[in-house]
This record gives sequence, C-alpha cells and structure tokens, in this order.
Amino acid sequence: MRWEGRRQSENVEDRRGIGAPAMVGGGLFALLLMIGLMFLGVDPQQAMGISRGLAPAPQPRAQTQKQPANDAGSRFIKTILAENEDVWGKLFPPNFEGRYVPAKLVMFTGQVQSGCGMASASSGPFYCPMDKKVYIDLAFYDELKRKFGAPGEFAQAYVIAHEIGHHIQNQLGISNKVQAMRGRLSERDYNKLSVRMELQADFLAGVWAHYEARYAGILDEQDILDAVNAAAAIGDDKIQKQAQGYVVPDAFTHGTSQQRQRWFLYGLKTGDPKLMDRAFEVDEP
Repeated sequence: MRWEGRRQSENVEDRRGIGAPAMVGGGLFALLLMIGLMFLGVDPQQAMGISRGLAPAPQPRAQTQKQPANDAGSRFIKTILAENEDVWGKLFPPNFEGRYVPAKLVMFTGQVQSGCGMASASSGPFYCPMDKKVYIDLAFYDELKRKFGAPGEFAQAYVIAHEIGHHIQNQLGISNKVQAMRGRLSERDYNKLSVRMELQADFLAGVWAHYEARYAGILDEQDILDAVNAAAAIGDDKIQKQAQGYVVPDAFTHGTSQQRQRWFLYGLKTGDPKLMDRAFEVDEP
C-alpha cells in the first residue's frame, strides 16, 4: 500500500503513554463484568455500556503524559483517516443529502476512557457513538497479524474504514434506530440486527476501498486480498472456534467470515453507498 507522503488528518488524538484512571473498587468490578459479557457474545460497545451502568465509577489517579511520537504507526493512522475523510467528503453530500462530519480517532495504550465508558485494548478497535470517536490501540495490529493471520497494511486500513462505516451509520441516524429496538426484541433477534449493522459497515469499508483503488492509485491486488483476509479473520464463527472450540450462531454479533468477506467485496465491486440498505433488506445477509 503506497500511503507515504499523502495528506495526514488532524482529527487524531494521540493518548498513547497517558496513564488511564486506576481500576480500583467499582472500576475493577466493571472491567471483570465487561469481560464476562464479551465472553457470552455481547458486543464490546454494549458490554462497556452495561458494565458502566452496573458498577460505581473508578477512582482516578494522577495521570502522567508522554509526548506523542510522530512514528510510522501514527503517520499511517493519520493518513488512512485522511483518505476516509477525502472519499466520504465527496460521496456523502450527493448520496445522503448532507455534509460529512469527520470522526475523531483516538490512539491509546492499554486502556482508555471513552464516551461509552472505560475500555481496554482487549476489546479491540471500536467506535463510540456517544462522542463520535474511533478508538484503537495500535498493538491490535500485531494481534491481527500474529493471532488472526491477517498481515498487510491494507488489512489495517480496512479496520479503520470499518469503524468509519459505523460513524456514517451514526451520522445517518441508523445507530439510534437499531439501539431503539433493543427493548423490543429478544436477545437472539437483536444479535441478528447487530450483525446486519456490522455487515453494513463492512460494505461501507468496501465502498471506500473501491474509490481508493480506482482513483487514489495506492492499492494493488495484494492489498485487496489482505483486506478480504482480515474480514474473514475476525468473523464471529472463526473467533468463537478459536476461543472456545465451538460455534454459537445465536450469539453472533458481527457476522461470519463468509458474510464479512461478501459484504466488503460487494461494496468494493459496486462503489455505490446507496446500496448500503441492502444489508438490512436481504433475507440472508
């Protein structure tokens, strides 16, 4: 992926090396509860909200700040975010009759305080609709390569583009509509709705990749293969099989490896954001 020397976004907060509040008392309880909920198949963002609501707030300690480094990792993040801003800045107005409002992206180390509560790196990259920010510990990319067998820079870029897909859903009001269904549906049916949200975000990541491949000229065939491999690597079925040795389809919240690949490739092929609603309309996503 040929990203060096391209525009870097200014919408990045580098919180790496900044001490997070100490997890004492209720904070430790919340962390353990969140991990337990995630083990049961609850979406990380949902688990954070539940654990935050059931436990008292942690007592913070004094924080120490380390000067952010302009290393390759941060330059890559800023460049990929800028590429998303440029593409959606052009696509959003004609397709959704509004102006695209860029998301902020927060790089952190270990754990971070977000608008959705305290989060640890173990929850992976996530988008918080409450503060409209994407959060990522760059160590996740090492895990993506080592644990899930998905190397390559564009595999890393796909992860960011997927989270920006959630930001677009939030800006369009889709996230609120889905959240409003939580109390009306069974857990099983709500999980199905959550899967469709995730596959729609994969589709939007594919749309972004379409324009990067067609116009930016920074991708090649191997880059696309890396992204497809990453989509498959973080499918619910593969993760459950790896973690517990068996698969529980009713607990899926992100989609199978095959589904995630299919919707990313559908976005890549069509490049048409208006087709995003098909993720909710087709009988079998």
